[in-house]
Amino acid sequence: MQITLGPLLFFWPKAEVIAFYEKVAESAFGRVYLGEVVCSKRRELKLDDWLYIARMLQAKGKEVVLSTLTLIEAESELSQVSKICGNGEFLVEANDMSAVHYLSKVGLPFTTGPSVNLYSAEALKVLHDKGLKRWVMPVELSFDHLKMITKRLPELGAQKLETEVFGYGYLPLAYSARCFTARAENNSKDNCGFACLKTASGIPLATQEGDALFVMNGIQTLSGQCHDILDQWHGIQSEGVNGVRLSAHFGDIFDVAQRLAEAIISKGAVQGNSDTKTLNGYWFGQRGIDHIPT
Repeated sequence: MQITLGPLLFFWPKAEVIAFYEKVAESAFGRVYLGEVVCSKRRELKLDDWLYIARMLQAKGKEVVLSTLTLIEAESELSQVSKICGNGEFLVEANDMSAVHYLSKVGLPFTTGPSVNLYSAEALKVLHDKGLKRWVMPVELSFDHLKMITKRLPELGAQKLETEVFGYGYLPLAYSARCFTARAENNSKDNCGFACLKTASGIPLATQEGDALFVMNGIQTLSGQCHDILDQWHGIQSEGVNGVRLSAHFGDIFDVAQRLAEAIISKGAVQGNSDTKTLNGYWFGQRGIDHIPT
């Protein structure tokens, strides 16, 4: 089972991004997803820059996948998606159906990210016939739902389809045509001033009682606390899951990946930080904001 690093959801300066992925090259991650998936206005890195990073990681033995935008609103964004799909070197993760269209039209294999609403084995079979190689389960689905799907896939002739589970990080919950970060700066989306660069881990929002509720990240809404089901890795692996995705929101992601790698090697428990409050409700079929003791 691969330990994978999802695409960077936050907007960091180019030099910091490159330095981050230089550390990734020496880390426990086996598969790395690269690219801007949140907002097309985040242009610190161009496609050539992402390809440079991809080749650097590949030279270090990492499996590299290029990820596309999640919310498409303009022809220029469709053009960018098309360029990524036609990169000619790396597998592509489609985060909306326009990328699926481009890739299936030319007969290229592809993967899908958690934003593509695949809730049944039958839906997966449709895309599998069009070239789907791997899917990342939507974050709101439970372990029981996963088992229901994986049981059905062989019956549909899609037993070779790989599955990846979002295991750690702030959950990507929703996307909007409006930019919440720009609004917080009293700017319009078109003249945002790249406000996201000022909030390296997003803007936390709390309830009136002071409890963490959401993190606003440009046009994206994330969970207010970190989702963590890494202690469930035995059960995840037992269902034939190919990868567990970690999503970075701070530099300690390398320590998290290392602790998971050590647990897999030793077949033991993941050593965690008991002082850090996390959520795991969706995994157990409960409210996503809940933490179910295990």
